[in-house]
Order: sequence, then structure tokens, then C-alpha cells
Amino acid sequence: MLNFTRQGILTLQNGSGRVVWFSNTTRRVENPIAQLLDSGNLVVRDTTENYLWQSFDYPGDTALPGVKVGFDFKTGFSRSLWSWKSRNDPSKGVFSFIFDPRGFPQPFLINGSIERFRGGPWNGQSFANSPSLLPSPTYNYIVVSDPDKVYFIYEITDSSVIARVVMQLNGFLELSTWNNQTQNWDNFGSAPADNCDIYGQCHAYGLCNSGNTPICTCLDKFEPKDPTEWARGNWSGGCVRKTSLNCQKEVKFLKYSGIKLPDTRFSWYGRGVTLNACEELCLRNCSCVAHAKLDTTGTNEDCLLWFDELMDIREFGASGQDIYIKLDSSETEIGNSSKEKLKVLRISLPLAALSLLSTLCLILYKRQKKKKKEEEQNQQCFSEGRGIRSFEMSCFNESKDDDLDLPLFDFATILDATNNFSLNKKLGEGGFGPVYKGMLKDGQEIAVKRLSRYSAQGTDEFKNEVIFIAKLQHRNLVKLLGCCIQAEEKMLIYEYMPNNSLDWFLFDTDRWSLLDWPKCFHIINGIARGLIYLHQDSRLRIIHRDLKPSNVLLDIDMNPKISDFGMARSFGGNETGAMTTRVVGTYGYMSPEYAEEGKFSVKSDVFSFGVLVLEILSGTRNRGFFHPDHHHNLLGHVWIYFKEGRVLEVITTHLRESCNLSEVERLVHVGLLCVQQCQEDRPSMSSVVLMLSSDIPLPLPKEPGFFTSRSQFGEVNSSSGKLGEHSGNELSITLLDAR
Repeated sequence: MLNFTRQGILTLQNGSGRVVWFSNTTRRVENPIAQLLDSGNLVVRDTTENYLWQSFDYPGDTALPGVKVGFDFKTGFSRSLWSWKSRNDPSKGVFSFIFDPRGFPQPFLINGSIERFRGGPWNGQSFANSPSLLPSPTYNYIVVSDPDKVYFIYEITDSSVIARVVMQLNGFLELSTWNNQTQNWDNFGSAPADNCDIYGQCHAYGLCNSGNTPICTCLDKFEPKDPTEWARGNWSGGCVRKTSLNCQKEVKFLKYSGIKLPDTRFSWYGRGVTLNACEELCLRNCSCVAHAKLDTTGTNEDCLLWFDELMDIREFGASGQDIYIKLDSSETEIGNSSKEKLKVLRISLPLAALSLLSTLCLILYKRQKKKKKEEEQNQQCFSEGRGIRSFEMSCFNESKDDDLDLPLFDFATILDATNNFSLNKKLGEGGFGPVYKGMLKDGQEIAVKRLSRYSAQGTDEFKNEVIFIAKLQHRNLVKLLGCCIQAEEKMLIYEYMPNNSLDWFLFDTDRWSLLDWPKCFHIINGIARGLIYLHQDSRLRIIHRDLKPSNVLLDIDMNPKISDFGMARSFGGNETGAMTTRVVGTYGYMSPEYAEEGKFSVKSDVFSFGVLVLEILSGTRNRGFFHPDHHHNLLGHVWIYFKEGRVLEVITTHLRESCNLSEVERLVHVGLLCVQQCQEDRPSMSSVVLMLSSDIPLPLPKEPGFFTSRSQFGEVNSSSGKLGEHSGNELSITLLDAR
């Protein structure tokens, strides 16, 4: 019972009347008032609107718009978000989200005392280009910093939107918005968002780029401190200058552009200091290693100086900021031998440039001619008939062998169906772009997948998905109704799935309990049968390459349907695999041979299926899994408990109450067989279905992929042959395209 005393103290009492919590109100007033404000803030106040206590000062794991995250220097009071200890225990867990006031303030997500994610310093618009904390048309940030306090809040600019930020049990900070149509929360963004969001991934003077393989390189004029370990993927030593600094010698600054500014806890901040004055200050101080202009709005002259190794730098390209790093003058000057070469270049370059210009003109002419031809073909596709029309793959410039009878939707029809792509119609967003719910004039509900011009995927993936999914027909594959192409707009129209995707249920503490054992077993069987169809029964032999919970949609009867074939590959005859130099997929679901060597096969999908099975049974993500007793990922955790005969302890509590224990144990066993390190040891999907539907004896599984044995002294013995300062679920150093 929540009680409000005459002294203005809120108390929470159990059934026997014992107080288990009370508000720490210190002031006393004659007529205290407890009030729940429209903002969601529960306050205790006097009659003059002075707050004696407010819940926004103690947000727990959830921050509503207007909640402050920061530090009060006068009182020493820190406002931060904390994860729950468990799903049933709301006391403080190991993860917290704070606004660190040291140096120049910046947001940090912390695991105990270890930095997990850093938002970057405030640059006047955002937290230094952190993709997870960028403002949007829906919300923005307000930052306050003065001698008494420092904090930031987020506010919603669209009054029709309801939003919240939650510090999840697994250490991910998630921003979600309320969907009135589905009556549920839709994930809008999370942090960390990718491998380069993990704090200090490349360590001192290392540059992280999630679009590269490997993701870590040294800054220009720097080199690995330990080249051997660096080549193995162990970046913990970081990078060092090729030429050491000496304060007695001349030094200069080299400009590095398009980056996320490094950790500012060991920095100095000056207001109203121009860039030139900032450089002069850094030159005078031997300990200063770099300087930068902080404010990117152009309204303020703000200067940052760094006095320690530069940590947690990532590359952003045009959207990043500039930093000037101090180097020995020999690293920035042109030597005498180079000057001689320069004379030769002055003569040869104009001739080479003229030749290159001629070649470029010819290439541009041919491309323009080809583009014009494509536009004419696409326009012809749109001009033949009205409304929904049939079109051929010649509109995609494919061969006649790939002709498809697939409806083409008019752009105006899609605009009308989605209410001009209203935010309220938005179902979610992936690597392809946003997905919207729509309704055609005949009452049919649709899902519209709209290719973003900034998407990591492009026309090739769009064409790939159209070609594959239009030719596939199975009850456990999502049905493509058509597509829409107009100018730069490219959209795929699917049947609408009322129950969203599997991850929508799986990783939400409220919705997870809706998946009882019969539903889970039904979903796992459906996914398996869909994969059998792809691998051996369809007219094309297809490897999905990106099987994960968000790509498994659920219809009104909770039937699973595999979706998103943008990364899929097809084979003919008896082929079962291939090699690629472009490794794409999602971290946590990729098989070791694919992540490390680019080898993919039907057994790659089997590995992903095994991860899915163990995630469904445990209700926990493989990526970002945390356990206080070890540093393994979910696969390693289940493997350890399996060997110790404690399989049921990895199953989520509500499943234990509704499941057949022998079925669960068998399913865990099958999941571990699917995620074995060597692809030759993994069963085929047809064997998996047989294992699920019968009582045939099962072989003992071997170690799962990416499993790491660690001694108490921190030594690593990786089954994948990799060494590194990484947790068990982050051993792959392969580039992963965002999905």
C-alpha cells in the first residue's frame, strides 16, 4: 500500500504494515500535497508549487521526457539510470547510465566500474555524433552546465508521441515510443548500437570504423604498439606515434576530420577561445596532446584541450568533427628528397590529369546514357496501366530468365495507405530503412518497407529480395505482395503481421510472458520447416545469411514467417556453400567460419537457428549476455550448464512453469548441436526437424562457436583461434553490416 503521511512522506508498506520504502523528504510543511503530474512525475509539494520530493530524481531503470541525468556539485547528488538486478528484483543492477562531470561532461553507460559505451561530448547539437544519441524530428536534448550543476534531459517535440528510455537488464539503453495501434512499445534506437560503440574498442589512438574489416586501424602517423597482437585482432595495446614527442623539439598539429571526439574526462574546456588561440594554448603546454573546436553550430567559440592518451575514437565521415593532434614536426613536413620528387610531379601530373580527365568524361558519358535508359524503362513500367500493375524484371535490368509476375504499386497508393508515412504508422526500422503499416482501399493491411537513401543496403539488396521472395511460397516465409519504384523511392510491400516480430516478444520483460511453452515450441518448429524449404525444397537452394529474431515475423495465429532476404544467396545443383569477401549479417548470429573466413553454407543458417533456439528458451540475447560468474556469451553459458547437468537453470522462469521438462532438455541439446564450432559437426535442418519430432538418440555436442576458456589469471584459450581482450560474445572482429 502506498501511503501519504501528514508530514509529507510517501511510504510503501507490505501486507503486515512494515514500511519497505519511503520518500526521503527532509523539509516539513503544514499542508503537504502528493500529486502525479501530466509528465509522469510523482511529486510531494507545498501549496506554492515548491517540490519537497519528486520521483524524477530517482528514475530507476526508466527515464521519461524531462528526467535529468547529471550531477549536483553542491549536494553531491547524482541522477542516473540503473538496470534492475533481475526481472523480478527492481533493486540496482550492474549497469548504469550517468552524465560524467569530469573534464568536459559526457554520457557514459557503465558495467559496474567498467565503461561500456560513451556518448561523446556535447557539441551544441548532439553528443558528438554518437549514432545512438543523435536528436531527431521527434525529440531533442537540453544540456545545462554551470558551477553548481551539470545535467541533460531529452524532450519530445511532437506532442502526439509518448516515449521512454529504459536501462535494460542486458546493459543496452533503449529508446522506445508508444504505438497506439498495437498498444505496445516500439524500439526507436539503442546503445551501444554496433561494435564501434563499445568503449575503447581500438584503445589509445586507434580508429574504429564498423564499415571496415577489421574494424580497428591506427590514426595516420601512428602505428600499433604491438604489431603481432594487433594483427591477431587483439587491439588492447592501442597505437603509438611513429615519432615520439619531445617538448624541446618543434611540434606541429595534424588535422583529423570526420571523427567522434575522444574521451574528454582528461580535458580542459574554455569558452570564448578561438581555434587559433586554442592551438596556441596547446603548444605552450608540453602535456597537451590535442585540441579541437567543440561547438559545431557556429554560434560559440569553444575550445577543448586533451592531456592524456586519446581513447574511444571512431570514424564518421562527413558528419564527424575535426581534431588537431600534436606531432613531431618531421611527421608534418616534406623532406628534401620529397621536394625533388615534387619537381618531377609538377611536370608529370598535368599530363596524367589530362589523360585521367578524358577517361572520366568517357565513363561519365556512358553511365549517364545507361542511367537514362534505366529511367526510361522504369517509367515505361509505371506508364502501363493504373493502380496495381504487373511488371517484368527487365525493369531491374535483369535477364528475361528472371521475369516475375509481381504487382507494382503506385506511389500515390502507398502514400494514401500510410497516411503520407505518418510517424504513428511506423512499425520499426532496420538496416534497409523504416517499415510502415498501411491499409489499401479494399481494406487489406500491408507492411511497407521503404529503402532509406542513407541505408547501409542499396539497390542490389532490394533487387535480391524481390527476386528471391517473389519465387518462394511457403507458410513459414513472409509473402511479398509487390513493390513500388518511383525516382529514388524503392519500397517492398508485404502482408501485414499483426504480432510484429519475434524479438518484439522475446526481449521485452512484459511481453515475454505471453510466449508460453506450446507457442515457443510451435515457433521453433515453424522456423525449422521454413529453413528446410529454403535449403532443399524450393526451386532455388537459398542460404538466408541473416536469420535472427527481428527477421522472424509472427502472424495473428503466432505462426512464424522468415523475412528479409536482402542478404540471401542462391545455389544450383548440389552446391551448398561459397566464399565471400563481403561479410554481412548481424553480430551474435553469424557462424565462426563465416565471420572469420567469409565461408558460408547451409550450416551457417543452422548455426543462426541454434542461437535463436537458445535465445527463445532463455529469453536472453546472445550478444550482450552478462553473467556475474563468468565472461562467456549465451552459447558458452548454456554449454557450461549443459555439461554440469543444470540445463533447466538456463530456461526462463515462466517457461519452466508451462513446459514439458524432457522436451526442453532435448531442445537445449539440439540447440547446442546446431551451434558447434565446426560446421561439419552441425546437423542439417532436415535432421533437426527429425530430432524435434521424434525420440531418436542425440549425439553429444562439442564446444560451441566463439566459446572461450579463461583462467583466473586472464589467459585466453579460444576455440576460434583468436586472442583478445573481449568478452565471449564479442570475439569476432569481422565487419558486420548494420541491419
